[in-house]
Amino acid sequence: MARNKHPEETVELILDVSYRLFMEKGYDYTSIQDIIDGLGGLSKGAIYHHFKSKEDILIAVMDRMTAESNRMLADIRDRPGLTGKEKLRMIFKKSLGRPVQDDIFTVAPDLHKNPRLLFSLLHEIVEEAAPHYILPIIEQGISDGSIRADHPRQLAELILLVANIWLDPMVFDSSVEESGRRFMVFAQMMEGFGLDIMDGEMLERVRELTSIYQKNR
Repeated sequence: MARNKHPEETVELILDVSYRLFMEKGYDYTSIQDIIDGLGGLSKGAIYHHFKSKEDILIAVMDRMTAESNRMLADIRDRPGLTGKEKLRMIFKKSLGRPVQDDIFTVAPDLHKNPRLLFSLLHEIVEEAAPHYILPIIEQGISDGSIRADHPRQLAELILLVANIWLDPMVFDSSVEESGRRFMVFAQMMEGFGLDIMDGEMLERVRELTSIYQKNR
């Protein structure tokens, strides 16, 4: 058999196909054979050459999904000339506005059928995004006086868990109206920490994404 001269292209193809199937069918309902069928002639051996298991594929898919978001978070975290509060506002505005959000809500992954994907998301929030990106911004905000918080690490976790889990209609199958009400409660919670950073444009974007999800269920 000829040696694969472009293994990185094979890995990307496997991840592309796997991502689509995980989103459409759910991780637990996607088989290795389903992935093989979508690879245009690649064999099962080609998959196992790069990944030991389907779970390893899931981890790689999640890593790729979060890499772009983390680059954006790092850029805002390290940007000079902004207060901590201003950086948090920018993060929410840019996160909601990313075009990839439309794609994610269009394929509408059923996280009830995908507990491992949901757990990976929770792990990413608590172990990676909160301490490495949001916590430094909150600590800066405490120093510059723009944020009030006695427990900055826990606040960083709370903000991301509420924003990425409780507000996500794919987790709770929320209607447009329910997503709007949850956003308003989240905005009030943030104001309690001196973070009056949510606005009507963000609210409308949350409603728009929820509408996309509901139309494609």
